[in-house]
Amino acid sequence: MRADARMRAVVVHGPGDVRIDERALPVRGPGEVLLAMEWGGICGSDIAYWNNGASGTAALAHPLVLGHEVAGRIAALGPGVTGLGPGQPVTVHPAQLVGDGILPERIAGRTNLYPDVRYFGSAAFDPHTDGGFSEYRAVPATQIRPLPDGVDTEQGALAEPLAVALHAVGRVSELRGRTVLVNGCGPIGSLVVAAARLRRAGTVIAADLAPSSLAVARAMGADETRDLSGGDRLPEDVDVVFEASGAPAALGPVLRATARGGTLVQVGNLPGTAVPAALGDLVTREITWIGSYRFVEEIDDALRALRDGLDVTPLITHRFPLARAEEALAVAADPGSGSSKVMLRLAAGT
Repeated sequence: MRADARMRAVVVHGPGDVRIDERALPVRGPGEVLLAMEWGGICGSDIAYWNNGASGTAALAHPLVLGHEVAGRIAALGPGVTGLGPGQPVTVHPAQLVGDGILPERIAGRTNLYPDVRYFGSAAFDPHTDGGFSEYRAVPATQIRPLPDGVDTEQGALAEPLAVALHAVGRVSELRGRTVLVNGCGPIGSLVVAAARLRRAGTVIAADLAPSSLAVARAMGADETRDLSGGDRLPEDVDVVFEASGAPAALGPVLRATARGGTLVQVGNLPGTAVPAALGDLVTREITWIGSYRFVEEIDDALRALRDGLDVTPLITHRFPLARAEEALAVAADPGSGSSKVMLRLAAGT
């Protein structure tokens, strides 16, 4: 490739300001590979940066390339990279630890809890960490995960959110034969349904306000659904509950749905500011309430599940070319669009 070669990238400049910018083609350094990106999935954090100029406590100080759910093919290897080859389809583990990587013994190995992590498409550090919604991206080889035979790059882009779901169900020691409720059936909630099925849960009940989301949850393996917008109520006395909506107003009903002595796993991101929530049942029902944050190496488990036949395509409701990224974000952000996972085709020329 020419030294002056250019590429396009989806760049958020501030609230409501996303552009298709032209940038210099990345230069692969020692230990890096150059990826020709093919697919990216839009996540809630991408929408938050576009809507608000911030995701959680991470606020934009400079323009940022969005995207951490991505896959593509290796275009070229940097010096010192072995075991990979040009043309190989891969996805990316989007987390890179900053510093020595040492954790206290009590959380040894739980790298998702390491305090300083650069994550694709995140403004948590300054300079920011650009994501992968671009035609090319240089990536450390340590973050590359080859796709198994039979898994294409569109499916590979969904390995990251599937890893989040697998980490969530892994927070419970045993699901085999147990009744499970998943409250909130956006992309992560629907993938939690699939992950619970993989863990051989007995009955999986899915609840949401949107019939379109419940249809996706059924396609991903839910045995029963509850349409909370149509008068349905949450079930009672459920062994294990996964709260995937992140809505503080849902906490009271979800705690009440959890069986006495049961377990509630909080998957949906809750606000970082004070909000009203009815939490009394947490105490009186002696519920174990567990947080679940990103993932460690479950992206490898996700790729094995895809290799073994897990079908994630029901999750995909919309596909857009890179040039229509703002339209894609708008569809993903609109509760009335019926969208679940909105995908961007990142390959050059789209």
